[in-house]
Amino acid sequence: MKGSDVIIKDVSKSFGDFRVLNNINLTIHKGEFFSLLGPSGCGKTTLLRIIAGFESPDFGVVMFDDKDVLSDPPNRRQSNTVFQNYALFPHLTVYENVAFPLRLKKTPKESVDPKVKEYLKLVQLEGHAQKKPNQLSGGQKQRVAIARALINEPRVLLLDEPLSALDAKLRQHMLIELDQIHDKIGITFIYVTHDQTEALSVSDRIAVMNSGDVLQVGTPYEIYESPSTDFVARFIGETNLFDGAATSVTKLDKPDKNGDIEYMVELDIPALGMVKVTTVDMVKVGQTVSFTVRPEKILISTEKPPSKREDINLFQGVVDEPIYSGFQTKFYVKAARPSESATSTAGSLIRVIKQHSKYSDEGPDIEWKDSVYLSWSAADGYIVEVKK
Repeated sequence: MKGSDVIIKDVSKSFGDFRVLNNINLTIHKGEFFSLLGPSGCGKTTLLRIIAGFESPDFGVVMFDDKDVLSDPPNRRQSNTVFQNYALFPHLTVYENVAFPLRLKKTPKESVDPKVKEYLKLVQLEGHAQKKPNQLSGGQKQRVAIARALINEPRVLLLDEPLSALDAKLRQHMLIELDQIHDKIGITFIYVTHDQTEALSVSDRIAVMNSGDVLQVGTPYEIYESPSTDFVARFIGETNLFDGAATSVTKLDKPDKNGDIEYMVELDIPALGMVKVTTVDMVKVGQTVSFTVRPEKILISTEKPPSKREDINLFQGVVDEPIYSGFQTKFYVKAARPSESATSTAGSLIRVIKQHSKYSDEGPDIEWKDSVYLSWSAADGYIVEVKK
């Protein structure tokens, strides 16, 4: 593997009285595509700049493999950065922009040409070598910036929101290309983004950040399916999030797929009713917790589901608003407590996503104001935070 492990220990940073990073600890593995994900102002770009050497932390250590690099300037860290604004030289051709780092190192002329051609081929710009940046599209400019960053063969490539200036379709295309480039060269990529779809699409692991803290580190599957906090649940995809009090906790006979002990917890959610959820975290009766269930995990139907399984949650409601999106429909359903009428104005608004897998020439089978049943398994919900 050509990349380096990047180890961040106890890194903190303030600008004046404003604390940007709070004691960050991360280990990014050699050859990994690792994303720092969070909203604007969460500290992810500051952390990237500290790794690159453009900022110094107030406290902490940054190591590439077993070497502390904090005293090294950016050009001696075996890392390169791809910026959001490309940072190309407008007066140089594509060829000369990519060759610039080699010329700066006084690489022999006979070695420059084959190397530049190799990296232009890597980013699929062989036919654009003699163009100036103003003759290129946004995606082509970004590929030039990537080739220039890679030609020095760094062990770590740092990418600071590199696709944010591109339109949506081009961004998706470039994301695939970026993933393919990573697969080909095998070095460590550290990718900063506020776009959760980007991070979920290409990352081996993700660190979700907010207000200078790392809230959760895990694979895209772990981050999406098992969010560890309210914020992560809300920030990654869409979800339904409620507070409820635990009224009973029962240890299950069988452990989960990882061998951990599981508990069945019954929650009393004030605007919804009793909800069953399985968890590996011990919850005590009387504790208030945050509960989440993703919209696509919920089954919606106009007829009562036949299942008699004890781990199924079942509620009635009325479709408050259906939003058709071609491949799916999102329903906002007003769900009432069982003791109330399904048409009650009280209750909770629950989001449900139904994928369209079959052709229908009769139009949608569920419409506005329809009475519906909502159901989901206890295993498809999660307790994401214990409040007290």
